[in-house]
Amino acid sequence: MPSAVLDGTVLESLVSAAVTAPSIHNTQPWRFRLDPDTVTLEIRAAADRGLHHIDPSGRALHLSVGSAVFNLRVAVAHFGWEPVTRLLPRPDRPDLLATVRLADTARAPAFPGLYDALWRRHSSRFPFSDRRLPRAVLTELTDAAHTEGALLYRPAPVDRDRLLRLTREAEHRTTADSARAAESRRWVHEPGDSALGLPPGTLGPQDFRERVPMRDFGAHRHPDVLAARPFEKRPLIAVLTTAHDRRTDWLRAGQALEHVLLVATAHGVRASLLHQALEWPDLREQLASSTPDPRTHPQMLIRLGYGPEGPPSPRRTAGRVLDGFLSRSAVGAP
Repeated sequence: MPSAVLDGTVLESLVSAAVTAPSIHNTQPWRFRLDPDTVTLEIRAAADRGLHHIDPSGRALHLSVGSAVFNLRVAVAHFGWEPVTRLLPRPDRPDLLATVRLADTARAPAFPGLYDALWRRHSSRFPFSDRRLPRAVLTELTDAAHTEGALLYRPAPVDRDRLLRLTREAEHRTTADSARAAESRRWVHEPGDSALGLPPGTLGPQDFRERVPMRDFGAHRHPDVLAARPFEKRPLIAVLTTAHDRRTDWLRAGQALEHVLLVATAHGVRASLLHQALEWPDLREQLASSTPDPRTHPQMLIRLGYGPEGPPSPRRTAGRVLDGFLSRSAVGAP
């Protein structure tokens, strides 16, 4: 229902919706600030929660923030405003990654069904069934990525197997790299006051066939006691790519990723992200060579299917990510 005044309750709902977005290792690398004069929400990078060994360029951080931007757009539209989004609006402020202004009442309903889906979406790192996705759903997922300026394609079986081999190679490298493995381990812990990182129960088992290379987060458990179960025999892998590889492209890719994931959630489709090979420049180049157009830049591998929902990861509250937040205070009208 449209809201005439952006009060504290609605502001809290908007930011809470934004932070349900996925982020690498659940680092939640974002901060929000409201400019009450223009009724604009600023989204800034929280550089202190970047992964400096795994993500030295900050590409995955930008994807994470882009996903939160998309959720914010969905929530703004849900409450009846038009989300006017700008990426990297201030070159003199590189930490300011995006702004979303709450413009006049939206002319038509936007993102139908996605606001409900964003509260239910989370990664499932568990085995899926071999049930195939309907063609109509696959088309919707492709269209969702295209709407945000990205491409989503399903590789042929031979290319899919090569992508999985590259992902498995990246997983082995990360486990053997002491700095990267330690960085991953630091983000696996029981929920505490920070509400950051991944509780062990969200990680799921490994594939005993070693076909689907699920991240083991730096061998946080001894390999001899890793739980193993059979995963799907023919995993459905989708590759998200962009035509360029600039910071704006990373942010667009993050929005496309979340759009795809929310459409999947709305259809009861589970997803997990296979990012490992994208963390090694040479392996990322090899991923690109397996795409229909090797000039494009792979941004994410998405595993899709039907299976268990999996437990959610914790999220920080709006009050902890929104600067100057005063619950239930009136802010003004757009």
